[in-house]
Amino acid sequence: MSNDTNVDDPPEDASDARPDENEPERQGDRSPLEEDGDRHNDVDDPIEDFDPASDEDDPIDEFETPSDDEDDDIETVEDLGSTVEVDPGVEVDEEIAEDDLLGGLKIDSTEDIEVPDRLVDQVIGQDEARDIIIKAAKQRRHVMMIGSPGTGKSMLAKAMSQLLPKEDLQDVLVYHNPDDGNEPKVRTVPAGKGEQIIDAHKEEARKRNQMRSILMWIIIAVVIGYAILSPASILLGVLAAGIIWLIFRYTSRGSDAMVPNMIVNNGDQRVAPFEDATGAHAGALLGDVRHDPFQSGGMETPSHDRVEPGSIHKSNKGVLFVDEINTLDIRTQQKLMTAIQEGEFAITGQSERSSGAMVQTEPVPCDFIMVAAGNLDAMENMHPALRNRIKGYGYEVYMDDTIEDTPEMRRKYARFIAQEVERDGRLPHFTDDAVEEVILEAKRRSGRKNHLTLLFRSLGGLVRVAGDIARAEDKEYTTRDDVLQAKRRSRSIEQQLADDYIERRKDYELQVNEGGVEGRVNGLAVMGEDSGIMLPVMAEIAPAQGGGQVIATGKLQEMAEESVQNVSAIIKKFSDVDLSEKDIHIQFVQAGQQGVDGDSASITVATAVISALENIPVDQSVAMTGSLSVRGDVLPVGGVTHKIEAAAKAGCTKVIIPEANKQDVMIEEEYEEMIEIIPCANISEVLDVALMGEPKKDSLVDRLKSITGTAFDQGTVGSAGGSNPSPQ
Repeated sequence: MSNDTNVDDPPEDASDARPDENEPERQGDRSPLEEDGDRHNDVDDPIEDFDPASDEDDPIDEFETPSDDEDDDIETVEDLGSTVEVDPGVEVDEEIAEDDLLGGLKIDSTEDIEVPDRLVDQVIGQDEARDIIIKAAKQRRHVMMIGSPGTGKSMLAKAMSQLLPKEDLQDVLVYHNPDDGNEPKVRTVPAGKGEQIIDAHKEEARKRNQMRSILMWIIIAVVIGYAILSPASILLGVLAAGIIWLIFRYTSRGSDAMVPNMIVNNGDQRVAPFEDATGAHAGALLGDVRHDPFQSGGMETPSHDRVEPGSIHKSNKGVLFVDEINTLDIRTQQKLMTAIQEGEFAITGQSERSSGAMVQTEPVPCDFIMVAAGNLDAMENMHPALRNRIKGYGYEVYMDDTIEDTPEMRRKYARFIAQEVERDGRLPHFTDDAVEEVILEAKRRSGRKNHLTLLFRSLGGLVRVAGDIARAEDKEYTTRDDVLQAKRRSRSIEQQLADDYIERRKDYELQVNEGGVEGRVNGLAVMGEDSGIMLPVMAEIAPAQGGGQVIATGKLQEMAEESVQNVSAIIKKFSDVDLSEKDIHIQFVQAGQQGVDGDSASITVATAVISALENIPVDQSVAMTGSLSVRGDVLPVGGVTHKIEAAAKAGCTKVIIPEANKQDVMIEEEYEEMIEIIPCANISEVLDVALMGEPKKDSLVDRLKSITGTAFDQGTVGSAGGSNPSPQ
């Protein structure tokens, strides 16, 4: 086996596990048909003039050593770097770059933007991961990438295969073993030689079969002629001829079995192999041996012809990519770990009941670079030894979900659109205002002020839908209107369900957006990832039948129940009512089967309960979202942009959000005139906006200000950037 594996320190006894005489065969120095000793005793050499170990007689030396011209064309990793020219040949106005959505790019459409040829230069926003991939390709290190789907993990893995050298690729041949048919022999040769070796074997087998056929027909003719000329029966002569024909046919199978089976063919490979083994079963990943129903009588398929390579063997000298690696069976992960360490792995039948389980080849080279990927939960179910193997001989990198919004990044996003158009091949290029609209959507999807999303798969889906709309109308370019229409058409299932749910509630007048109602507050929530919905909360005070308690309905999850308890602490602190004699009933109206999770309804619950206790109506034109501390501080939450838009769609004119979430608001232009956004830092500010009835409200708010905390004013509560806002 070749010694240049990607394992730095293989075990010292790894080479002692096999006899030394087997080594030249796996290094490709000699053919099994040319070996002296036991391997040569029972096998005739079918190609006497072909010696792959000889430099003088080898007719295909050009596959071994690239010419000087080819060396000049090979780009090394040193030629690459972290800096990527994103807009070659395109004018950039640096004076307006900071405020311009295109980062100062002077283009009419994405047709003016040049797309880099190298895949590694097309990666956007993952600079750390990109640099690690370049280093790992140079040093042949393993990499594990963890992050959300659609952040570019598979693209980086493919880019890595393009950075690896390609001149040392190999073909792998499997030969029949005359000593033991269930242990086929393995031979590696330089890429391109495998086909010529097989052709030579086939030609020699054809010549032998031809000679045997001639001999067979001569014998048959003699037998039949003798039967005709002699007094013997002609029928006996025909029977004898048939027996002779069967004998020759049976014995000729041995000649065909001498033709090797090429399980890995890299003759046409121009870059290092890349194998995506995501979701592969054990046989597809580790190799397998096909089942043979005919195992006797001369009709069986030779075992070496039934050998099938796995992804680990096809990726030899290249990259093996496995996404969602934690979904692999634990035994498969153990075997994969062995393949990584040894750089070779024998192929055997993966099914214990199959006849292929009797066959096991000699070790087959699998000197690959492992690129594992997955979400955060991938590390929990991943075999610890396999992860340790990757980490010990490589890198671990976390893929970012968002990146800071800078002029350079905006220019890269414009190039991303150009890349998607070119990769698809059927979409019209995007005009400058269409590109601006996509970048605005990237800002919205980031969920953070001054950031852009790095979930490019979903963003690329928006680009393709917009392009399809323009193409259906036979437009020369994709315009902003097409992008806006695509945003409506490319809604997620959750968004479609939420919109349908909102429309049905309007039909039954379940939403109230005007007047004042005691104990009823328009809360806001998020369904899925990007679907805002208005969720009313009602509170009622009733005499207790025993000790007073807080009773909440609406299929609350654990975090929501805890938020209700936090709210009850504030109520007990300020209320003059003896709560031991009262039951507080809280209802999340039509929370649905999924119930309520998260604590973003805390200020909604507090406002509803206080309104019910004090008999002060709540302004129904106000909607709100926010978490609440036990001291009365309004804490940041997630999804404020989608919640604000949901309030506007429901007809509310004001929306209360946490002060810390001001920087996260990126609503569509059409909603800016429809609703007033009011940031609040304390529950007293919330009540001042939400409650109606000036005398009683003013008295309540003044009393509440004197007893609730002022953590925001004292700077003891972190900003949204340092918080972990709830998604609900």
